[in-house]
Amino acid sequence: MGALIRFLKNWTLPVAMVAGTLAYFLFAKVSVLAPAKPFINGLVAILTPLLIFAQLLLTFCKVEVGELKPKAWHVWLLLFQTVSCLAIAALLVFCPMDELYREVFEGAMVCLICPTATAAAVITGKLGGSAASLTTYTLASNLLAAIAVPLVFPLVEPHADITFWLAFLKILSKVFPLLLCPFLLAWLLRIWVPKVHHWLLERHDAAFYLWGVALAIVSGQTVRSLVNSTAPGYVEILIALAGLVTCCLQFYLGKRIGGHYKERISGGQALGQKNTVLAIWMAYTYLNPLSSVGPGSYVLWQNIINSWQLWKKRKKEAAAE
Repeated sequence: MGALIRFLKNWTLPVAMVAGTLAYFLFAKVSVLAPAKPFINGLVAILTPLLIFAQLLLTFCKVEVGELKPKAWHVWLLLFQTVSCLAIAALLVFCPMDELYREVFEGAMVCLICPTATAAAVITGKLGGSAASLTTYTLASNLLAAIAVPLVFPLVEPHADITFWLAFLKILSKVFPLLLCPFLLAWLLRIWVPKVHHWLLERHDAAFYLWGVALAIVSGQTVRSLVNSTAPGYVEILIALAGLVTCCLQFYLGKRIGGHYKERISGGQALGQKNTVLAIWMAYTYLNPLSSVGPGSYVLWQNIINSWQLWKKRKKEAAAE
């Protein structure tokens, strides 16, 4: 039993992805479970934001308000996101190309401008990075996406029924309450209910395992969208490869830029770990829906990289003992 628990602790992210995938196929293929589908769908809709809220609350209990300061590497990463998104948008607007290639580039563009995942601070803390620096960048990258996406994406795929302000407020409403509310609650608990704050602080590590449960749910939803897609298989593979290229590129550049400012881990997670749920919504709303395969596959790529990073950290710690 101890060996199983140790295995689950060491390989939480891969186990979560496999569990989510198997759960999807179980409910999709086993007819006897069909009556339970509406209940499961409703439970998932409620459970996902609650899990994210809980894990962020535990993580933010460690963050001091005074540590939330803009840093030079934040500017460089935001600049990369902006320039790379604009470059691909210009390519799509001014260079006529086959619809197949447009979908591939649109998938890559969504992965590049997509803001940092709200839960990235959890993995950053687990790897030994600065959750405060990561949280500051998460706020900035979400604000960037809220401004850039409604301005740029309609130029690529015109939508007359979506105004800038409507889209801006919609993106903010999807991200900021879930990001700011747990931070404000952690801050208020620190000031007014220190005993509760201390109790949560002692259980900080639970945030990582809550993220594992949330990842299982997201993985199942991602597999469902890929399986139900009507696109040819080779097109999905090309878009997924675009997601892989952008994922590796962003983790690499984030680590290089962050490393220059002695925040290698935070920089890599800030640029590499994306809010793929929001990215999928943006692709469906503004672009060819098929481009959502890019951020859908990004779930797999970023968590493979995160699993590898955690394995390296465990290996290094074991060698130091």
